[in-house]
Amino acid sequence: MALDQTPYIDYDDDDESASGEKEMTFIEHLEELRWHIIRSVAAILVFMIVAWVMMGKIFNSIILAPSRPDFWTYRKLCELGNAVGIPSLCVDKLNFSLMSREVSGQFMMQLTASAIVGLLVAFPYVFWEIWRFIKPGLKVSEKSAATGSVFFVTLLFFMGIMFGYYVVAPFAINFLVNFTIDPSIVNQFDIQSYISVLATLTLACGVTFQLPMAILVLTKIGVITPKFLQVYRKHAVVVILIVAAIITPSPDMISQILVAIPLYILYEISILVSIRIYRKKQAEVKND
Repeated sequence: MALDQTPYIDYDDDDESASGEKEMTFIEHLEELRWHIIRSVAAILVFMIVAWVMMGKIFNSIILAPSRPDFWTYRKLCELGNAVGIPSLCVDKLNFSLMSREVSGQFMMQLTASAIVGLLVAFPYVFWEIWRFIKPGLKVSEKSAATGSVFFVTLLFFMGIMFGYYVVAPFAINFLVNFTIDPSIVNQFDIQSYISVLATLTLACGVTFQLPMAILVLTKIGVITPKFLQVYRKHAVVVILIVAAIITPSPDMISQILVAIPLYILYEISILVSIRIYRKKQAEVKND
């Protein structure tokens, strides 16, 4: 009888990740990755189909909501303006109308919107599948450092999505649609252009809010130290203000500050995360 030629991992006694599992070949890794991808795509397709069925309500209540003056953000901004004596903060009208200029425009827009919604809703599961593929290759110490990563990545992502949807996108849309070169020019935007702006700003915030997790990884691999983040804090403030100006096309300082404050808070949180990881690495080095 032929002997099994599959190599096995010879774990050291100091490696707490020893589990007796066999080392997978390259082809087996590809097969494992394929199934993770298949399950992730299947989850996205399921939520995409659900979004397609419910698209009427989703479009009216969520996607088109920032295009109306009664949107939650505009109402709260008006209440703030009245409270501080700046009634000009109230948004009484959004000077534009949406149109579909192609025969297949509305069909393709519903398909695109369904895909975006499906991806957003399935994000926690998709990231969990990615983590399941990566996790077996980590040591126990590395797994311990990454405990709760799926939860925190998901939490930060959706916090960024909500921030983009309720803060960045409304300010951007309000400024862009009310900006006029000449009163005779009528703003009639294609629905695809509107969705593109809304999706881009919202997803960009979702990615930006991953800063603490990115700093955690960079600190873990030794690329960044807490001292580096603290020394270049002033430079980071400048970069944050520039990013806030780019994300929010409105030229007024209020909207840019509203965007910059959460980004700066994330940077300070990143410093605390970096300090914790760095101290833990130093303690491990001393123990060795």
